[in-house]
Amino acid sequence: MKSVVVNNIIKRYGNNKTAVTALQGVSFEVDEGELFGIIGPDGAGKTSLFRILTTLLLANEGTATVDGLDIVKEYKSIRQRVGYMPGRFSLYQDLTVKENLDFFATIFNTSIDENYELVKDIYSQIEPFKDRKAGKLSGGMKQKLALSCALIHRPSVLFLDEPTTGVDAVSRKEFWEMLRKLKTQGISILVSTPYMDEAGLCDRVALIQSGKILSIDTPGGVVKAFGKKLFAVKSSDMLHLLTDLKKSEILDDAYPFGEYHHAVMKQGNSKDELNEYLVKTGRHFELKEVQPDIEDCFMELMKN
Repeated sequence: MKSVVVNNIIKRYGNNKTAVTALQGVSFEVDEGELFGIIGPDGAGKTSLFRILTTLLLANEGTATVDGLDIVKEYKSIRQRVGYMPGRFSLYQDLTVKENLDFFATIFNTSIDENYELVKDIYSQIEPFKDRKAGKLSGGMKQKLALSCALIHRPSVLFLDEPTTGVDAVSRKEFWEMLRKLKTQGISILVSTPYMDEAGLCDRVALIQSGKILSIDTPGGVVKAFGKKLFAVKSSDMLHLLTDLKKSEILDDAYPFGEYHHAVMKQGNSKDELNEYLVKTGRHFELKEVQPDIEDCFMELMKN
């Protein structure tokens, strides 16, 4: 059985004259026990999609099931089976760590002791601070508490909306390690993120922009589909270098990428031709061929 099935979901905000379409015919499926990433920038529609799938928001059109249950007709049953961690910290800041976890366990007619084994690896890291108010926790500790609360009733499907936004690099790494451990327990995990580097940590990813799915594949499959030669170029005058690259007729695209600019070659052209073009600009430059990553693929899909 598929854990999540989404068919042509459309979501609009506002009336007919000023309506904003947040989701435009989104469709995908998530396998049982899969770690599935929804990758896209802010405003792409990730939060609207998650709120619809967790029965907190109604779609204008389309259907979806979560754990085999219809999101409209069987919303009460879905709420018992899913865990949801919203992007913004939404626990009770004036309650302690333990009080928050006790509260969420009670809502689902369970207890910390009953499901402690499920959250032990996560909760044990913040248990020494169990009497501290949630509002006084660091970003990484708030993240671990929110995940513990989302898991305390042993959900079959877990929705995590941009869980690593605003936390340090170490906490991000720890969080993804925790997700890999949860996956071994058979929990299906849907995680959204604006960080392209996190896409490679998922089993499969859906790239989303302006409410539309651009591609669904494994991270390796997305990169393999790029199909063009990619070069990294650097000089002492990066602004004018980018202008020169954008003027070149042998390139499909050029854009800033860290300390380099990435140049996407048109089919049939070569590195020697690009080198010759750059020499004619009179600039000193560094040019090397590189392998595309998820961000390059996202830029190419957006362009098309």
